[in-house]
Amino acid sequence: MEYHKDRFTDHSLLIFKEKKLVAALPANITDGALHSHQGLTYGGLVFTEKLKFNAVVELFKAVLKHLDNDKVATLNIKLLPAIYSSMPNEELDYLMFLVDAKLTRRDALAVIDNSKKINFSKDRKEGYKRGVKHNLIVKEEDSFDVFWNTILVPNLKAKHHANPVHSLDEITALKQSFPKHIRQFNVYKDNVVVAGTTIFETKHVAHSQYISGNINKNELGSLDFLHHYLITKVFKDKRYFDFGISNENKGRQVNQGLQYWKEGFGARTIVQDFYSVETKNYDKLNQVFI
Repeated sequence: MEYHKDRFTDHSLLIFKEKKLVAALPANITDGALHSHQGLTYGGLVFTEKLKFNAVVELFKAVLKHLDNDKVATLNIKLLPAIYSSMPNEELDYLMFLVDAKLTRRDALAVIDNSKKINFSKDRKEGYKRGVKHNLIVKEEDSFDVFWNTILVPNLKAKHHANPVHSLDEITALKQSFPKHIRQFNVYKDNVVVAGTTIFETKHVAHSQYISGNINKNELGSLDFLHHYLITKVFKDKRYFDFGISNENKGRQVNQGLQYWKEGFGARTIVQDFYSVETKNYDKLNQVFI
């Protein structure tokens, strides 16, 4: 998280049991409220898989009590989507119910489950065929410069008057820190880049963090060609391929065209929930066990 430390007031917590670190809560603080770190796509309480349910209850209670004692009235926490955990991991989902947490946002992720037979739609197959016809080539690159400067940044500015969440320097620094987990794939026509995607890879998931093509992407079929290649070749042994969200307005609206495109590859919906917790409610966890 160091690359954007100037944007957030870090207030991450480490939780110990008998001097042994058992959990962490990456977090920042604003206006007296603690947030699951707003500079991270996915967050929540991170703990070792060896912890049993009763221990998770106690450590979460300890977190809330600590914050309440420090006059931090609210914890805004986002939960980890289930596909990113190596094993069943929904203790926090249940604890949100126990502490009367308020659901404030729900994002819908478009995810392919590679353990199932994948059927591409007619539109996606035709897009792939256009890519073949136009002799497109996909290359994995170590540098992000060309994609950022000629495709991604211009597109975001033209369509949304925005910049990528990561600057070119930031994504380059992240790649240096995590060379095996952040990968760039570009599509070329006649040695000119026409599309690309930036993949964040975990043990079970390949996640498209950025997807963008030039003005001719539909005519060339460049994004269909690229993702056909990634899904059927590069990440075919990965359990999940995560296209990310198509949401806007804090999850209350969906970009229908974007969702349709993702579902054309066989993606279906899973959710990520965001909750607001009153820290004083830690005492509601006193009566969990009978």
